[in-house]
Amino acid sequence: MLLLLPGALYFLIYRYIPMIGLLLAFKDYSPFQGFLKSPWVGLKHFQSIFEDSEVIQVIWNTLQISMLQIIFAFPISIILALMLNELRNQMYKRFLQSVVYMPHFLSWVVVVGITVIFLRSEGLINNFLGSFLDMNPIPFLTDPALFKPIVVLQVIWKESGWGTILFLAALSGISPHLYEAAVMDGASRMRQIWHITLPALKSTIVILLILRLGNVMDSGFEQIFLMLNPFNMESGNVLDTYVYFKGIQQANFSFATAVGLFKGIIGLILVVLANRLAKRFGEEGLY
Repeated sequence: MLLLLPGALYFLIYRYIPMIGLLLAFKDYSPFQGFLKSPWVGLKHFQSIFEDSEVIQVIWNTLQISMLQIIFAFPISIILALMLNELRNQMYKRFLQSVVYMPHFLSWVVVVGITVIFLRSEGLINNFLGSFLDMNPIPFLTDPALFKPIVVLQVIWKESGWGTILFLAALSGISPHLYEAAVMDGASRMRQIWHITLPALKSTIVILLILRLGNVMDSGFEQIFLMLNPFNMESGNVLDTYVYFKGIQQANFSFATAVGLFKGIIGLILVVLANRLAKRFGEEGLY
């Protein structure tokens, strides 16, 4: 019981008690009247989420970026884990693991700074294109059509290596006898991966995918905020940054709370549906 106490206190103090603040979503909060005396307005702030056309565009941007990350960034960690697992030189394998883990420990400020150095009009890539291919500078950082691909590539570079940890842990539990039996049967390396390695990863992939769907309305505030500029605002503004601009900067705390609660409800619904779907296909799921 004593071992559980620190973790239980953490969730109680930092996760459950702050949920009292969700009442702000149903009030017209005024700092002068305080939390308790601010008037109740019911679902007024939730209605305003869908009445503004800008909010619809922001929700669409959020879903697009999240789905692109799931489609392209999520499988990269699986592929990278499979490649690392195939290495037989343990020293070389540990060295490569350290290299691919390293970007995770860089802050988004550093990652975006590196991106700007490479992609600005006078950056390294445009200088290369101009010097060797005689091309005009490409507006990577101001073209709305390029915003989402750049954001996804940043996530792939920064987080794919770190995402291999759980997959490599799952792969370490595979019995070597299965591979020995497959070799005796004449299975190639690709056949071994397809019939032994991937089935062993299936449950881990399903669980992580369900958890990822729970955060589908979160696109990463810091990364998006640092990448935004007046030229790509329409394509890059997501719910997190919209809440900051409309809710925090304009002191509309009730609206910001309503958007946060809306995100949480959508995430909960997606997790429940994905978990039921996983169980229907014979997987264990989260619960």
